[in-house]
Amino acid sequence: MANPGDVLEHPVTGERIVWRQVAGGTNGELLEIDLFARPGAHPAAAHVHPNQEERFQVLSGSVALRVDGDETMLSAGQVASVPAGTPHTWWNAGDGEAHVLVGVAPAMRTEMFFETFFGLAKDGKTNSRGLPNLLSMAVLMREYEGEVRLARPPFAVQRALFGPLAVLGRSLGYRGWYPEYTADPLE
Repeated sequence: MANPGDVLEHPVTGERIVWRQVAGGTNGELLEIDLFARPGAHPAAAHVHPNQEERFQVLSGSVALRVDGDETMLSAGQVASVPAGTPHTWWNAGDGEAHVLVGVAPAMRTEMFFETFFGLAKDGKTNSRGLPNLLSMAVLMREYEGEVRLARPPFAVQRALFGPLAVLGRSLGYRGWYPEYTADPLE
């Protein structure tokens, strides 16, 4: 599992995260990261944290944040929170690197998701948008559906599509986590 100070990079989306506080050090109450985003950086897809609040505090640079369709520009010193269950995305809208303190509460298994997702990207197992292939994505979305979901299509449609695809994906060797990226969740 992650340790404070560990660094993950997503070469496609332009994100670099440094763990500040991890689930193990906060009794699962908080996951906190320093997010460094190069100009144009963005997450791989608009998403929802169904059971977690996400908080963005811009330390330097600027980011645009779209929450439930409403767009806001945040600059150094500004803070925004995204309530659980709310579709959102962000991107570095500035000319320089943005540094954002991001908190997710409760932590749940979000660090495992990031370690796996960024690990796949680092190993070249994602497309030009930073997403893994459909079968791998189905397995990941089923594995971490309590932590993260795609903003669309509706969750009922995602479950109907990803359920059978995840079964097929697992039978072909795709996993929700890999030992080269993250620790065994049962250890």
